[in-house]
Order: sequence, then C-alpha cells, then structure tokens
Amino acid sequence: MKPSRPYLLRALYEWMQDNDLTPHVVVNADWSGVVVPVQFVEDGQIVLNIAPTAVRGFMIDDQAVSFNARFGGVPMDVYIPLGAVIAIYARENAAGMGFGIEPGADLYDMEEQPPEPPEPEVPPKKKGPVLKVVK
Repeated sequence: MKPSRPYLLRALYEWMQDNDLTPHVVVNADWSGVVVPVQFVEDGQIVLNIAPTAVRGFMIDDQAVSFNARFGGVPMDVYIPLGAVIAIYARENAAGMGFGIEPGADLYDMEEQPPEPPEPEVPPKKKGPVLKVVK
C-alpha cells in the first residue's frame, strides 16, 4: 500500500485553510534531503509556517513538501521529504496530527534515510626517512 502521509497532510492543510487557521509543519532537519534555513533549526527540528500568505509555489506530492519563502528577507526554496515531516498543526489552537504511526510510515524509514556510510579504513602509518647529522 502507498503511505497515507501525503494524503493526510493535504487533507489537514485544506481543513486548516477552510477554518481560517494558520498551518505549521514540524520538520526533522537532520533527515537526508531536507533543505531548510539552518539558522532557524533548534534541536534538529524546525517549525515552518506554510500558510498561503507566507509561502509561494506550495506543493505536497507523494515524495515531498516544497515551496518558496522568505527567511530574514532572503528568499529560499524549501524542500522537505515526507519522511522528515514530524507533524502538522494549527498555530491558533494546536489542532493537527503527528506522524510516524500512520499506515505506511515504516516505508519512510526504509526508503528515505540512506544507511550510514562505513568507516573508511585508515592505512597503517609508514615510517618516513630519517635524517642523521654526519660530521
């Protein structure tokens, strides 16, 4: 089965808009492929306002959330793989949903996060030439 996360995100985003709420997403900034303003990351997470008034070109597809926004006056293209989305909630009343246990969530752990690279082998140090003072 396909993961339900993109469908749930789109539905909750639309529901918040219909109720004049301000949607925010909580993102795992350490997830592979995440492109967010690192200067605002705290404890490996970032909270982003994704209201239509705060972003441009907003899209939720089956792989990621993407949009353009200004951070400190500087425009930036943001890209969030769906596995990195921790939660979506409304600023006004905290209504929303956390992710990680919905159907198909386990696929994100296997597909999105690359395995840790193996430790490189360090060749043994060779003894270099030795200089002696000859009189």
